[in-house]
Amino acid sequence: MTIPDLPEPAFSNLESMLSRKFGKEIANYFSGSPLNRVSFLRTDHSFLSAALKHSTTSFLVFNNLNPLAKDPSNLEYLSYADVRPLIGEDPYSKSEEQLVSEYNSTVTVPQLLFLGLDERNKQGLTFNIYTGSPFFAVDVTPQGTIQSQAEPLLQSLQSRGLRFLEGRIQAALPAQDAAIYAQARALLDWNARNPFCAQCGQPTMSINGGMKRTCPPKDMASLAGSVGGTVGATPTERPDCATRKGISNVCFPRTDPTVIMAVVSFDGKKVLIGRQKRWPPHWYSTLAGFVEPAESVEEAVRREVWEESGVKLGRVVIHSTQPWPYPANLMIGAVAQCIPGGEEIILKHDPELEDARWAEMEEIREALRVGTSGLGEPAQEGYREGNLRLPAGTAIANQLLAAVANGFNGEGSKI
Repeated sequence: MTIPDLPEPAFSNLESMLSRKFGKEIANYFSGSPLNRVSFLRTDHSFLSAALKHSTTSFLVFNNLNPLAKDPSNLEYLSYADVRPLIGEDPYSKSEEQLVSEYNSTVTVPQLLFLGLDERNKQGLTFNIYTGSPFFAVDVTPQGTIQSQAEPLLQSLQSRGLRFLEGRIQAALPAQDAAIYAQARALLDWNARNPFCAQCGQPTMSINGGMKRTCPPKDMASLAGSVGGTVGATPTERPDCATRKGISNVCFPRTDPTVIMAVVSFDGKKVLIGRQKRWPPHWYSTLAGFVEPAESVEEAVRREVWEESGVKLGRVVIHSTQPWPYPANLMIGAVAQCIPGGEEIILKHDPELEDARWAEMEEIREALRVGTSGLGEPAQEGYREGNLRLPAGTAIANQLLAAVANGFNGEGSKI
């Protein structure tokens, strides 16, 4: 598989006090979206209605979280005319308040997300002071009461030679498409995982352009089941729920902070790497783990490294971050250094790793040159079987290892 280029960091050519002191910004794969999310317009149904039908609007559709594409490197965007048989003439024709008051838990509503405006297109939709091509995402998975509309759409797309990219991770897309895909996939997955209220257990509905879920106070259907109940003549008052009280006390998309770190020895000559048992032979990466409640990023780095490897850390510096939409992680990349005498590897604490070891900088540099790829995929030309394998450039682990092996420790290097 060809590894795509990474996104261009924001204002990469701009010299500033911060860039001189800390170095240029690092952008990782799945970041760098070209879209302005204009999040403050998500509640404005006059805007969403206009955006939905504009001639420059693009729809990225998913079937079971798999995106529509021509091939693994090229997404296929649809038009409003393509998706109208599924989503209807205008799902934003009524206000959000009215839609909530008419909620019917037996009716499957196609999950529709407003992603943002591509402001590079000056011929796009103009709304107030904002101009750009609108982007939406739609879940076209045949399910519930929309199955009869979704299945003909899938057949039509298949007849056009299009397909939905299967597989857990899509890492062959151009950087900007990858960022749009990541936003859409993470939000569709979150909506699908939260059909019921965490407070009272009743069915929820999507609002705010797909960015929030609310627990409606009434239901036009019997609550015998969330799908297939009998429609009542008048709305059924639902039991009281704490989420309907207070300010904006609704369900928001979750993002799980995760630390991932390149750990260097106290003398700066070696890097700590580890592997899981399920990985192919010779494959290693940096260590990683979830940030726990009431824990700083620096504390999480030190805790995770000690728990997984027994190594004890001192200074921790944040390097860069990466959205990871599987399902909703924010990878917080860090570089950390051992304390004197803290380099002994002990795998007796957390059994997550099969092995952890120290690698010389030259071994890391050679693996970065010819030993990287997606998990289980062949390495580049020049790789010698049995040598170290590392993640591809689309993974933040690759960027962290490159930072410490290719000059981070050198004179004048900066983070």
